[in-house]
Amino acid sequence: MAHFHVIAGGNANAAYPNVRRIGAADVVAALRQGLADFWDKPSHYVFLCLVYPVAGLVIARWTSGANMLPLLFPLMSGFALLGPFAALGLYEISRRRELGLDTSWQHALSVRHSPAMPAILVIGVMLVAIFVGWLFTAQELYVGLFRPERPESLWSFFNEIFTTERGWRLILYGNAVGFVFALVVLCTTVIAFPLLLDRDTGVAAAIYTSIKAVATNPIEMVLWGLIVAVLLAAGFALFFAGLAIVIPVLGHTTWHLYRKVVEPAAAYGATGGR
Repeated sequence: MAHFHVIAGGNANAAYPNVRRIGAADVVAALRQGLADFWDKPSHYVFLCLVYPVAGLVIARWTSGANMLPLLFPLMSGFALLGPFAALGLYEISRRRELGLDTSWQHALSVRHSPAMPAILVIGVMLVAIFVGWLFTAQELYVGLFRPERPESLWSFFNEIFTTERGWRLILYGNAVGFVFALVVLCTTVIAFPLLLDRDTGVAAAIYTSIKAVATNPIEMVLWGLIVAVLLAAGFALFFAGLAIVIPVLGHTTWHLYRKVVEPAAAYGATGGR
């Protein structure tokens, strides 16, 4: 029974949420709302976001003198694959602010009491598996082009990547493969976690609704994916410190994007169905 609850949610007879058609202006509006949530009480989010710059610096240090150096970029870009799960507390802050409730940082941790937490963890494990799969694929791609040789230094590594034919092939193939992984995550989880936090729909409905959201709004979701990629790149470019702003803004924006894409419970309850 518990297993069924995780898959189907708290109400097995509940209809799948209806998905709206949105425009590019809605994506931009969601971004503005995400910024507003962050600037409302930014001190509340510092403790949540420090882990990301610190983790990034640890990753950079860990890979700077080891055989893992070729995985530096895959590890950095992999943040985007885990981001939807990591932003759970930020969704909760935005939800409470929307309802006019207290938005103290302690409430960001209250998501652990959500009845949908088992389903959230299942999709979280799925994202971790995708992240590991991306790292394994990136490693195999590098070895296939460069052989398992340790770069002599960070400078020689970058020189090899940007000044040789096989280096440019690695960039081309790596980004193409990375795009596929990112597309899978976007399609399956773009609004899955906010939906589960808002309603205990279960894994099946959360993933299905995310896929439907992308299918209904392909251009807008691609725009959202580009915004995520550009902002994360900017965060990394600022020696990871920019992530302390980028991560919470993206998290809050995801909540508002969910609100724009998925009809409220009262609206879909009457019409229902897929």
